[in-house]
Amino acid sequence: MDKTFFETIKAIDGKIYNIKYHQKRYESVVKEFGIDDIQDLNSFLNPPEYGLYRCRLVYDISVSPIHIDVEYVEYKKRDITRFKVLFENDINYSKKSTCRDKIDKLYSLRDDADEILIVKNLLVSDTSIANIAFYENGIWFTPKLPLLNGTTRQRLLDEGKIIEADIKIQDIKKYSKIALMNAMIDFDVLEHHEFLI
Repeated sequence: MDKTFFETIKAIDGKIYNIKYHQKRYESVVKEFGIDDIQDLNSFLNPPEYGLYRCRLVYDISVSPIHIDVEYVEYKKRDITRFKVLFENDINYSKKSTCRDKIDKLYSLRDDADEILIVKNLLVSDTSIANIAFYENGIWFTPKLPLLNGTTRQRLLDEGKIIEADIKIQDIKKYSKIALMNAMIDFDVLEHHEFLI
């Protein structure tokens, strides 16, 4: 069983973004394992004063007290337009574990696409690095059953900016726009996209 998990937290010029959503997800994982030793993640963060950084906070719940490490990596956004659609019914990634073997294996099958779109039981779930949303008639819809409930996804649901729905793979072409969302890119509407099946 995986005992090491992580949070990817955005920092710009030393300012940390949306920490309360990362804290909430971290606490839900720790509590699920019956651990009462709750740390304040913010107290472990000291990002560089200038620039856009990905703060990778890794926590190991196999030791007591929980061991927490943080590294800071300067962030450069990937250019994503082409998605390889991959069908995988047995994949599970409900917690942000450092063990991403199944996702990494699927990603290696993307051929000349930039990213993958994972389909589980004929329903769209996620990409390898972000939740996804689809636009139709003035509404942004996000899959009801993502692989991982991302912090940005949850924040946008709380704010009423996106709505959960079952998105069947055969229906994805009816949507006029798509957006990717994660802690680093927030809600990124793609100007162009292509699904390769």
